[in-house]
Amino acid sequence: MLSRLKQSAMVSLSSSFWTTASREAMKSGVFIAKLYCFLHVTTNYLGFMAYAYGPSMTPTLHPSGNVLLAERISKRYQKPSRGDIVVIRSPENPNKTPIKRVIGIEGDCISFVVDPVKSDKSQTIVVPKGHVFVQGDYTHNSRDSRTFGPVPCGLIQGRVLWRVWPFQDFGPLGPTRT
Repeated sequence: MLSRLKQSAMVSLSSSFWTTASREAMKSGVFIAKLYCFLHVTTNYLGFMAYAYGPSMTPTLHPSGNVLLAERISKRYQKPSRGDIVVIRSPENPNKTPIKRVIGIEGDCISFVVDPVKSDKSQTIVVPKGHVFVQGDYTHNSRDSRTFGPVPCGLIQGRVLWRVWPFQDFGPLGPTRT
């Protein structure tokens, strides 16, 4: 009789352990699912962190690297303005997301030096409807619309708002007059 009581107590303890463990695992799973949904909505519809490195946006951004906060909301409700710093999906390599400044919007007539390092040859284009002309701030070392042409507005991933890193330059990055 005593051994039966011990067995039933052991079964009850082990079943309560598994019940508690499964309940805790379910709570953790629900928390992780909620966290994933929050992060998905935030990064795909509100804003995201972008990493910029290289000399093409010098002196605005450091060539050694910057962490930037970009937002996605304005691209749904308004077109980019001249001077905005934007994150685009590269027309040449969709795996890359360069950061450039909007120089011209649809309908603008843009004149530019094709390759400022090698020659003074210039070209003039009219930015087509639904496109923007983007360019790096350091024109001698930048692959931009001078190379791949005007960028469709659909390739704009977001507009840069703040520099987060390096900390000594923390602050807003608003548009500049061009």
